[in-house]
Amino acid sequence: MSFRHSGMSVVAMCAAFTVGGSAMASTLNQNTSWTIDQPSTSTKYRVVAYGDSIYAGYNGSVFFWNVARRAAPVVQGEDLARKWNADVEVIRRTKSGAKADDIYNNKIVSERSYMQAANTRVVMFEMCGNDYLQARSAFSGQTGTCNYSGLEAALATCTTYMERAMQTINQYAPATATKIISNIYYPGFNADNVNTQCRDSATGQVVNKREKFLPLLARSNWRACSLAARHGFKCADSFAEYMAADYDSNGDGKVDSEAIRYIEGESEAAYVQRISVTLRSTLRDSNTHFVNASTSYDYLQSDDTHPTYTGGTISSSGGTGALPTDTSTWNKTGHDRMGWESAKFNPARP
Repeated sequence: MSFRHSGMSVVAMCAAFTVGGSAMASTLNQNTSWTIDQPSTSTKYRVVAYGDSIYAGYNGSVFFWNVARRAAPVVQGEDLARKWNADVEVIRRTKSGAKADDIYNNKIVSERSYMQAANTRVVMFEMCGNDYLQARSAFSGQTGTCNYSGLEAALATCTTYMERAMQTINQYAPATATKIISNIYYPGFNADNVNTQCRDSATGQVVNKREKFLPLLARSNWRACSLAARHGFKCADSFAEYMAADYDSNGDGKVDSEAIRYIEGESEAAYVQRISVTLRSTLRDSNTHFVNASTSYDYLQSDDTHPTYTGGTISSSGGTGALPTDTSTWNKTGHDRMGWESAKFNPARP
């Protein structure tokens, strides 16, 4: 199937396309352009976002060219429009279902011209979600002796292409642009609290899926932020924003979501220990993100994978719209929260 119209193009690479606790069965280009219009100015700056279905704004529709308008990159652009009193064009070059190598080769490299525009002020990317979804699905189906090589291979591949993405963006984007990587939250955190049918070769015990996957994801997120520091990127800690409450639930004197945040200079082993052991009891499924002790919001759609959103959808044309005046949703949906986190790094002036 092929569909092309104005600011968005959609090409289905295969007939089958499934989403949920397992990985997408095929890939789908979902590219949009949305300009946030400030009526008092004609000055325009650009945000370019590369990624998979997360940045695409996948919304569960059977019409795959229909995506959330206010996905995280647009939320980020709204903050810039307010700060700078300028029009902000948000370009999303995304591929739902794509693994890290696909996003790197066919989006970041092949479509580098979008970030080369002189008015580009932010370049952001996310990747690896589908690498881990597919590895998790394969691991979940194992019997006999557990084989962890698929999980480790996903981590190694993710690490390689996160760094290559940063190097390429540094090469092609304007030197003055702010560059951001968003790390990964844990979709299906509660659903994964089950035993697999395979047994660990050393202990002979069945393996809990979540207890195996959480440290792997923590290693990946540490590497995302560590590589960011090495290559002049900012690291938007989506894991911290999604996976723990915005109050101190365990009485240690720290807000939970701040306590699990990446700390620059901390070793990988120390970070993994803090996330998967020391503060493990404070982690919560993103379907019930507590903003205080009595109020929670659902950050994941019914597929238990993709972020919730507000503000309607873009069907096929992309386009232009006014800057929303209501900023109260910053912690009420998954996309708002992710965009708010990366917007922390927006420069005060263009």
